Amino acid sequence: MIKSSRVCLKYPEGTIALKNIDLRIEPGELVYITGPSGSGKTSLLKLFMGDEYPTAGVLEVLKQPIVRGQAAGIRKLRRLIGPVFQEFRLIKGRTAMENVMLGMRFLDVPNGSMKENAGNALAKVGLAQKAFSLIEHMSWGECQRVAIARAIARKPALIIADEPTGNLDKDNAVRILELLKSFKDRETTVIVTTHATHLIRDEKDFRHIHMNNGNMEWERLG
Repeated sequence: MIKSSRVCLKYPEGTIALKNIDLRIEPGELVYITGPSGSGKTSLLKLFMGDEYPTAGVLEVLKQPIVRGQAAGIRKLRRLIGPVFQEFRLIKGRTAMENVMLGMRFLDVPNGSMKENAGNALAKVGLAQKAFSLIEHMSWGECQRVAIARAIARKPALIIADEPTGNLDKDNAVRILELLKSFKDRETTVIVTTHATHLIRDEKDFRHIHMNNGNMEWERLG
């Protein structure tokens, strides 16, 4: 699924974001990545998605090497990933259904299947009744669930969620984590970054990776 060996990331302006990351994540795992702001969590996700390339070391995601010169392979890789971004990236003036369908626009999915997949995904996140509501008429929490529906409608092998509990109270944060966790199965891996360590303390059957200052300080199984 994901294999990294001595992976480092240094940005052009000189910031060292990641240092010697050794990691192996298997299909079907639930992985929480925690750490303070600036610890390297988001940088690690950018590498997993092929948005950045390691400046040292070896990284492979879903059998695709993350290296320069592999643009075509990385485009194919991104079709297998369902991302949930911090800022949602939803389009105003479009309905929830249209936003979810837009997430499949490069996947060569027939239009009929696209609508069916989008409808099923919205139902899974509890928004079937909001399918034809405009994004600007929906609450912040509903927009977050639309963003998750957009990710899972792609039927990805890997779901990546960057700080999905940010700006949420405890009850809603727990609901979002439970929702994301529900999509893990034998074939689908779910990776979530979060500051909310206290929300996962009592969970089971997951991997917890803690980052600090670009280092993977420790990991354990829950």
